[in-house]
This record gives sequence, C-alpha cells and structure tokens, in this order.
Amino acid sequence: MDETRFKLDDFELYQVAREFRKRVYRLIRQLPSEEKYALACQMRRAAVSVTNNIAEGHGRWHYQENIQLCRVSRGSTDELIDDFNVCFDEGYGDQALVSELKAEAYSLIRRINGYLAYLRKAKQGDEP
Repeated sequence: MDETRFKLDDFELYQVAREFRKRVYRLIRQLPSEEKYALACQMRRAAVSVTNNIAEGHGRWHYQENIQLCRVSRGSTDELIDDFNVCFDEGYGDQALVSELKAEAYSLIRRINGYLAYLRKAKQGDEP
C-alpha cells in the first residue's frame, strides 16, 4: 500500500476545511473584547473541531469511524453557522466576511455530505 496516497495534507476535504478554519480565525480576531471568553472561544473550538474530526476520521481507516467523525465535523460546521448568525445579529466583525463564511460553511457541509455518501458506498463494497 502506498502510504503517500493517504497523506492528510493532500486530502481535498481537509484542505477546504483548513482554509475555512483560517478564515473563521480572521473573523474571531475582529470580535469585541467582551466576547473573548464567550463567542470567540466557542467559535475557535468549533472551527478546530471541523478540521480535527476530518483529520481523525481520515486517519482511522475504518469506514464507520470515519463516517461518525465526519458527522461530528458537519455538526461543528452547523454550530459555526449559528455563531455567524450571532455576529450578524450583534453587528460583530466585517459583515461581508461573515456572509462569505456562512456561504462557505454551507458549501463545506455539501462537501462533507458528498464524502459521507462516498464512504457509505465504499463501505458496502460499491467503491468506484
């Protein structure tokens, strides 16, 4: 088995999630100081959870564990969408960035769902 084929840094879903996380951190740095230990902390944990769970699932090499960890990642992405709504509602950060991040989050969820469909099919032995 060629282990370089399974390198995390080459995994497209992980790359997309990593860029998303970087942009979320950009928004976090724009939050007011009173949110340092509340919303900012929550957003940071959720953003890291997205990439951490994709990475952990990628490393498990067991379909069901990978599927479960991708579900957690998808849930963390949904959690961030709610956090972006808080930013909209409270006028926190660059509103254009918040809007872009929300659109990126929905796109990331679609990618995660596509990967989940692939994993389910591969698990059944129908891998292309």
